[in-house]
Amino acid sequence: MPDETQVALGQVQQTLFFPLLARARETESKRPLLSDPKAVQLVQAIDFDPATFHTPMRFIVVIRTMIFDWWVRQFLADHPEGTVVELGTGLNTRFERTDNGLVHWIDLDLPDTIELRRRYFADTERRRMLAASLLDEDWLSEVDRLPGPYFFVSDGVLTYLREEEVTGALGRIAARFPDSRLAFDTYPLATFKWEHKMAAKRGLALWQWPCDDPRTLEPLGLRLLESARVTRPPAGLLAELPARYRSLLPLADPILGKGVSVNLFRAVPRPVS
Repeated sequence: MPDETQVALGQVQQTLFFPLLARARETESKRPLLSDPKAVQLVQAIDFDPATFHTPMRFIVVIRTMIFDWWVRQFLADHPEGTVVELGTGLNTRFERTDNGLVHWIDLDLPDTIELRRRYFADTERRRMLAASLLDEDWLSEVDRLPGPYFFVSDGVLTYLREEEVTGALGRIAARFPDSRLAFDTYPLATFKWEHKMAAKRGLALWQWPCDDPRTLEPLGLRLLESARVTRPPAGLLAELPARYRSLLPLADPILGKGVSVNLFRAVPRPVS
């Protein structure tokens, strides 16, 4: 029998262990911001080197995750039977954290990642895994079979793609699903030197797509609704954070505030030229 603890993932796909480990370690902390027992289970079950995927800035990953979760919950509050599509899902457990009992859900990733996911997750009537590249087009028709409106979320994925790949994928989604919501994180070019140094030292994939201003993506048929930072989360989420974080985040903003933007867009029809 094959060893179920062993994994064989591509270089980019291996980066899924960064957010997985961050969520697990946060869950195990004394006063966790986020509870993800499934992440703890996965870290214990899978054979990988935690030292390679440890990040000293765990709270950045955790707050980023919480921002995406917040927006998904807001979407489902308005559209409880809509469809959420996780692009590059990795070993994310957003469904477990946000499921309202009615949502339809697709976890999309490359075949090797989905093969790993299937060891620990199962398809259900409302949730299914889909092995495909977000750069392809065939999977769009699979989404179209599910009830709208649609929310597409990509957490820690797009920066590993080339710019033309990102813009092509976003443009196809916006054109196929007008009035859908799209949420993803972006990183300015100034952060790439440090990130590349860290990734090269650990033998991991390098970031490829910098984005200094998310508004530059609006010509793709997107309208920026909100751009949050890990030090400036949405007001509703900020109000739910413990007092210690509400007081510390402004102090961290000058140093960490511009490192990552977490963006929420609405797909809008492009004018006919």
